[in-house]
Amino acid sequence: MASDAAVLDGDLSVPVLRKFRQVFNAVKSHFQQIEKKVGVGGAQAWALSVVHQQPGIGTTDLARAMDIHQTTASNLIRSLVAAQLVVAEKSQNDRRAIELFILPEGQRLLKKIPGPHAGILPHALTQMDPETLKRLNADLKTLLRLINADEKLAQVPLGLKSP
Repeated sequence: MASDAAVLDGDLSVPVLRKFRQVFNAVKSHFQQIEKKVGVGGAQAWALSVVHQQPGIGTTDLARAMDIHQTTASNLIRSLVAAQLVVAEKSQNDRRAIELFILPEGQRLLKKIPGPHAGILPHALTQMDPETLKRLNADLKTLLRLINADEKLAQVPLGLKSP
């Protein structure tokens, strides 16, 4: 195995590392564009678009739609409500549950957000054929095992704006 200081010319890990850098820097750049243009982070933009597409959605369904932990969804909702972009109303069917609705300011802001609203990486993955995704998934599992990645981080969106 080559050390960090002595990467050989024929080492295939170098171009792969560069591709990872390209992917993450493209994602970061997209989220920076969103934040610069509208003042909210990428995860908030995605959540806002989900609420717009599914009026009355609850916390659990929002978490499911974004493939994030319910606590993360609750935090996103709290930030969107505080920014007066969405309103959370008690459900008529279950008074313990809330239903989310986009407010006019949220609709105005959503129109300004450069797409795709879910982010460029989730969008690109949906454009890939199933066989490629299957191979990529298997290869990334191997990589994650080798770096001993925390599984809990799988449900933290890349576009989550730090508090």
